[in-house]
Amino acid sequence: MFDQIARRYDLLNRLISLRLDIRWRQQAIAAAVQTGNETVLDLGTGTGDLAFAAASRLSGGKVIGLDFSLAMLRIAEAKRAETARPSRVSFVLGSALAPPFKNERFDAIVTAFVLRNISNLDLFFANSYCALKPGGRLVTLDMFPPARGWFSALYSVYFHRWMPWLGGVLGGHRNAYDYLSESVRRFDTPERIADRIRQSRFDPVTVQKFLRGAVCMHIAEKPGPAGRSESVDV
Repeated sequence: MFDQIARRYDLLNRLISLRLDIRWRQQAIAAAVQTGNETVLDLGTGTGDLAFAAASRLSGGKVIGLDFSLAMLRIAEAKRAETARPSRVSFVLGSALAPPFKNERFDAIVTAFVLRNISNLDLFFANSYCALKPGGRLVTLDMFPPARGWFSALYSVYFHRWMPWLGGVLGGHRNAYDYLSESVRRFDTPERIADRIRQSRFDPVTVQKFLRGAVCMHIAEKPGPAGRSESVDV
């Protein structure tokens, strides 16, 4: 499905979010990149927008984008040549549930609009914990059902009716955008996701909400050396 929508993926992201996705990604990277010398992993990188945003804040370090869609990665690779710092970004084909990296490899892990597509979130968070160095950060962005009220009613019409229609007209794959709508409707609350991240030993875990909770950012820290747990392979 992701291979099929890759060609129009960036265009539809901008239209559906009214270009707010660009700002949200920048805020996620600002939360993840503290020194500018980090090694950053972007899980579910897609066409690379989050990875490129991370690279733009680095003075040293590098970014690796991982995704299981070859069509998405081909677009990301084509965009990489047009960026200001192409040597700081590389892409790897693989699964976030079996990342091909050593433990304690990364200073930060970022992911945008991926969690709803993960079949085993507990394994995803456990893998992220192991891949981070002590003191590292996991920063996630995703869409959630907003709290009940006038905005929720308006959002429901927009996101569950108009958005799948637009995806079908412009992207040619109405079923993919029906899936997007339904995945948000079925998703856990942001508070429940925060609890699941804590269960993977991250502490502290904070939540920032945008658009009355329709989009949320989770920021989680792996305890530093003083609170370090034994690393395990997953």
